[in-house]
Amino acid sequence: MTDTPEKADTPEEAGHAEEAWAGPGTRASEAGDGTRAVRAGLPEPVKYEPSLPGPVFAAHFHLPGDPTGPYTYARDENPTWTHLERAIGELEAPEQDVETLVFASGMAAISAVLFSQLRAGDAVVLPSDGYQVLPLVREQLTAYGIEVRTAPTGGDAQLDVLDGARLLWIETPSNPGLDVCDVRRLVEAAHARGTLVAVDNTLATPLGQRPLELGADFAVASGTKQLTGHGDILLGYVACRDAELAASVRRWRKIVGAILGPMEAWLAHRAIATLQLRADRQNANALAVAEALRGREEVTGLRYPGLPDDPSHKIASQQMRRFGCVVSFTLPTRARADRFLEALRLVDDATSFGGVRSTAERRGRWGGDAVPEGFIRFSAGAEDTDDLVSDVLRALDASAD
Repeated sequence: MTDTPEKADTPEEAGHAEEAWAGPGTRASEAGDGTRAVRAGLPEPVKYEPSLPGPVFAAHFHLPGDPTGPYTYARDENPTWTHLERAIGELEAPEQDVETLVFASGMAAISAVLFSQLRAGDAVVLPSDGYQVLPLVREQLTAYGIEVRTAPTGGDAQLDVLDGARLLWIETPSNPGLDVCDVRRLVEAAHARGTLVAVDNTLATPLGQRPLELGADFAVASGTKQLTGHGDILLGYVACRDAELAASVRRWRKIVGAILGPMEAWLAHRAIATLQLRADRQNANALAVAEALRGREEVTGLRYPGLPDDPSHKIASQQMRRFGCVVSFTLPTRARADRFLEALRLVDDATSFGGVRSTAERRGRWGGDAVPEGFIRFSAGAEDTDDLVSDVLRALDASAD
């Protein structure tokens, strides 16, 4: 006889039962964001074992007889993935049964949905103001005989090109312009036409927005950003309610082999425990920076969905629970923007966003976004709010002509 429970024999059973951690009379879906983030994806407690098991480094597993168990070969499954996928699923849709698949990067996750669902002759609707790499995806889709239509995020403009499409791809808030569309409205219109809907949830994170609860078929994100928050992991994921759709994405992952390493999976799971703490500080900092920038004459085009007068605030307030850590604005010239970035002391000049250390960059340097030369994408970190705001205002003063 042993004190420890039997080992789980499926990837799903390797995750814990929600009630096991939620406490007497409380379901996991009723828990607060902090509790859920701290406990998400943990297995059943086992005496003398860590609460979060270490990474499993294995290319293959002992496999006598017929391969009926959950772990056969590491391109298909890994116990460390299982815990992380369960954790992300609990955050994306705590009140729904979902399947979550992790990938080696956000682009791997995006590609898996697009290329597993689309065939030659299909049409797909992409945002014209979305992630910078989408034009490369468009080029590849077109080469495969798929019709690509584009429209801006703002004003739900994608509705105008939706008829006959197999898949609608939404990015809200958009990156880097921070426009927001009405996810419920677009989902309803798409489903009425037999169109699938995928929502890129990278900027919002599951603590800011839950696309599956808004009706989307896929929630997709780069976990490289705020989800893990330390700028040291490449990670992507797809969450899906429909088992058949999930199976097609899983098959694509197996064929392409765009898989996450076990160490990265373990680090990501560890980082998720602090997501609520980081997100609340970062979102508060983003709002404080945005409010400080409102009074500056040299700043134009200021966007942050959390500002009451932002064009996206009304619809964002209806579907988002947090407004994110990214602020965008424009300085008069490229030279002024460069001087501003150089003058910052607490903010790193770096691409990407969502990390605990604030970053900013002049997006025009990449050449792929339709933005002015002085356009700045600013990602608020977890520094003390007063220190961060003071640094931004000082840098603006120092960069003046």
